[in-house]
Amino acid sequence: MALNNEFKQARDFLILHRADYDYATREFKWPELTNFNWALDYFDPMAEGNNNLALWIMGEDGREEKYSFADISARSSQVANYLRRLGLKRGDHVLLYMGNETALWELMLACMKLGAVMIPTSPLVALDELQDRLVRGDVKLIATTMAESVKFDVQSPTAIKLTVDGKAPGWEDYSEATRESANFEAEGETKATDPLLLYFTSGTTAKPKLVEHTHQSYPVGHLSTMFWIGLRPGDIHLNVSSPGWAKHAWSSFFAPWNAEATVFIHKQQRFDAQVMLETLEKKGVTSVCAPPTVWRMLAVEDLGRYKIRLREAVSAGEPLDAEIIRKFQEAWDLTIRDGYGQTETTAQIGNSPGQKVHPGTMGKPLPGYRITLLDRDNNPGPEGEICIDLTNHPLGVMNGYRENDIAQTPNASYYRTGDMAARDEHGCYTFVGRGDDIFKCSDYRVSPFEVESVLLEHPAVREVAVIPSPHPLRQNVPKAIIFLAKGMEPTRELALQILNHSRSRLTPFKRIRRVEFSDLPKTTSGKIRRVELRVREQKRVAANEKSQYEFWEEDFKAVLPDTWSQDLP
Repeated sequence: MALNNEFKQARDFLILHRADYDYATREFKWPELTNFNWALDYFDPMAEGNNNLALWIMGEDGREEKYSFADISARSSQVANYLRRLGLKRGDHVLLYMGNETALWELMLACMKLGAVMIPTSPLVALDELQDRLVRGDVKLIATTMAESVKFDVQSPTAIKLTVDGKAPGWEDYSEATRESANFEAEGETKATDPLLLYFTSGTTAKPKLVEHTHQSYPVGHLSTMFWIGLRPGDIHLNVSSPGWAKHAWSSFFAPWNAEATVFIHKQQRFDAQVMLETLEKKGVTSVCAPPTVWRMLAVEDLGRYKIRLREAVSAGEPLDAEIIRKFQEAWDLTIRDGYGQTETTAQIGNSPGQKVHPGTMGKPLPGYRITLLDRDNNPGPEGEICIDLTNHPLGVMNGYRENDIAQTPNASYYRTGDMAARDEHGCYTFVGRGDDIFKCSDYRVSPFEVESVLLEHPAVREVAVIPSPHPLRQNVPKAIIFLAKGMEPTRELALQILNHSRSRLTPFKRIRRVEFSDLPKTTSGKIRRVELRVREQKRVAANEKSQYEFWEEDFKAVLPDTWSQDLP
């Protein structure tokens, strides 16, 4: 097996210059690939005779599974031969429906080797969402656990069915793969542009789209993600993300294994911040990627108690507020670095190890990406929609949205992300919000993220979503839907506190005018469904309804002075 030199040279360049942002971004070139199969042309040659730790899974009971790169290479070849014997062919679609099982990593490599197309899916998705994936995904093989297999008895009568943790009636037994040869022979070349992954977006604003990635867009494209995290060979990397979502492939598969780092998984049925901190300390984890919700839950603990060895800490999924970053900086002298990307791309923008971090920003464009901010009339400027320049052919951009078995490939000069940002004098980008989340109040544009960041500084606020609430004179006023911290009660007095907190930190047109204490509807990937909140609010206001735990500024006329005159345009 020969290692693909073009890919390896690009990878080695970014590892070598991981701390020199300017040089890395100026000199990096994407590899030019015609035929490429990451599993066969990179992973297997890299893993040959490589006994370094590739995958380390720790269960809730403390039991551990450890596999070297050589182990994973051999096991995935056995699985590929087994899947071939079951009838799986190049181009067939495979639904991967499981948690952090060892089989997941083996199956992903096996599917790559065969040229099959994977549809990673979280077991948390609802049955109607699962049915949508089976139909729109044209699934030929389902791989899942025995516990989840009952969901498929009626819904998928024609697909090959495989259980990875035992033998279920009517299902193939994954353990049979151990009878196969560990030598795999591919049937023909894999084109770098052949489809590899189909991801359903999280559906925060509309029906989930089907995103198609190729054998180069994610495997090779995640060189930018590796650079952003700052991974090196021998690192022990923990990513807090559930299988089935793109972030799991980002940071629990491609980025760490591109760097020859160890993927460390700690299974927790229910997240426990203290247990995670103890695990980071005891297992010597060197890098962590986690969403803002996790960093916030860790921040309330006594961080100084833990002797952690983290060198790198990054946050992704949604922007992380500056107050949380400050707490970790003070406790551990470690800066959590924000980054930005989408299911449709790899990491585009980030605070990499070689950059000076400017608080509140998500950094600068990463190697291989050119970013432009465009307004609605396609004029560039310091604020606008984040757009990727496609003229230099960045490999980390999706092949397109797939509908009716056709990938609708981006063919313009830019890929428009739908997210809004501002660029400062340092060239750093600050997230403003989803284009469809930003709203107007008294003819001023309000960014929910900016207001949410202020509210999250209040100790009673665990999570918050700011939405427009219809107003007869001002079109909309900002309303905060607040999920309270543990031990806090949804009282009138607390609502007044939060309104005053908003007044003390925000200009008049951005101030919260309405507060509601409530649970927050989320997608199965953990993102807040703001579209659901907006629709609900419009209906309530039209019907003149308020919830039991909803308080408006008008309810406190006796103690809150009028500030409306200050926000007139």
